[in-house]
Amino acid sequence: MILALSHLAYFSVVILLVTLVPKTALGEISYATNTIFIMGFLGTWRYSWAAVNFTRAIIFRRIVHPKRKRKNRKRFAALVGKSHMYMLVTSYMVEPHVTLPVYRSVFRAASRARDGATIVASVVDGADERLIRSIFESQTEDMSNVQLIIDRIKANGKRDALAKTLRILGAQSPTHRDILVFVDGDTMVPEDIWYESAPVFTDPKVGALTTDEGIRIDKENLFKDWFVLRFNQRQVMMCSMGLSKHVLTLTGRMSVFRADLATRPDFIEGINYDFLDHWRLGRVKFLTGDDKSTWFWLLKNGYEMHYLPDVASISYETQPRPTFFDSSKTLMVRWFGNMIRTNGRAMRLSPRLIGPFTWWSIIDQRVSMWTTLVGPITVALAALMVTPSVIPLYIAWVLTTRYIFCVIIALFRGTWFPITHPPILYFSQVVGAALKTYVSFRMDKQKWTRQGSGTVRKVVAFRDKLKASESTAHHAIAITWLTVAILFFTKV
Repeated sequence: MILALSHLAYFSVVILLVTLVPKTALGEISYATNTIFIMGFLGTWRYSWAAVNFTRAIIFRRIVHPKRKRKNRKRFAALVGKSHMYMLVTSYMVEPHVTLPVYRSVFRAASRARDGATIVASVVDGADERLIRSIFESQTEDMSNVQLIIDRIKANGKRDALAKTLRILGAQSPTHRDILVFVDGDTMVPEDIWYESAPVFTDPKVGALTTDEGIRIDKENLFKDWFVLRFNQRQVMMCSMGLSKHVLTLTGRMSVFRADLATRPDFIEGINYDFLDHWRLGRVKFLTGDDKSTWFWLLKNGYEMHYLPDVASISYETQPRPTFFDSSKTLMVRWFGNMIRTNGRAMRLSPRLIGPFTWWSIIDQRVSMWTTLVGPITVALAALMVTPSVIPLYIAWVLTTRYIFCVIIALFRGTWFPITHPPILYFSQVVGAALKTYVSFRMDKQKWTRQGSGTVRKVVAFRDKLKASESTAHHAIAITWLTVAILFFTKV
């Protein structure tokens, strides 16, 4: 009842906003500017792109994925040989109340692997080691076919931990039939991960796969609503990309790799020492974004990366900052920084190698951060130079279109949504686009959310001050040229 009333109140606000616009306002705007045409053109383009992805997602989820699944299982049933499951779990500064259910899920999944499992837990704290061993020894399942290795490491970052652990697993000489599950220490693994994943790798072209994600957040607040919406959007986009057999990311929370590929020296090197050479910033060594490094290695080497929409990991998430805005901004800066640092080199790969749709989707990641800003900038200019009446009209339009998007996403997911989702969706689009432009000029700035390490530090040296000033200047020039282009084309 409360949910229905909130949605009713939402549309009451939309109607109220429309009634605030004088009848002469639309004529005044269209007479003085080309604002409606420009925004309509860009809106048609963006909504068409969204419609394409929704359509592809439905085709993949309802038709293509079930067929692929049956084909893979039939081929796996006829396979001669074992498929051992290796699991790599990295834990750092994870609370014990999270470690307990996470490792129980890891051990349950390992016990259900038909051909045995080897788990390497990478930990820093001795207390974590003792807790993990006690969880392993207290499991009620038969663990006789499961080997547990705990690797105590120094707190040198996740990339170093992954590289060290992969070398340990490489010493066990995994075969092309074996699978390797990368798991974060705050993510619960589905119990049937071996059963669902192993058949996919009977196709020799498959290098890795990732799955759907769920979230557990204790507090009911905007931060939780934002995360739920993001994962619902992720399901749609991943299904769309899954149709092309090339997802745009192999999430670091949980992904599955062909074990002999993930233990190759050049693959390990690509995680531990990944970098880009920037014409202005020099060599930028990657700190975060290990999942993007593994993704790019497979992409450039011509391997497929699949998606399992009916298998889900569950991640524990905590709000990293006191406020919703600060928390979302912190996370988006890290996520989008990882994306921007990687997709520039991915764009230079041949569409024949990675597929034309995947190639265009990578380009769209760069283009969309600018086109998304056209709407709010255009409205702000029109409000200042023509009539303020454009503001309530634009807000009503945003509330209506984002509501429709949320309905489609919810129907695809099979759930309904709180009334906070439409405005949160717009917030993610506009603020996210602004942050993407920010990090695109500051690719050297990186910082983990949980860890205190990072390259964000107090600028002292003159060279660092010059770099920071250059980044600000380049960013300001780009925004200025975007605004000038909007002024020219809209005739404000």
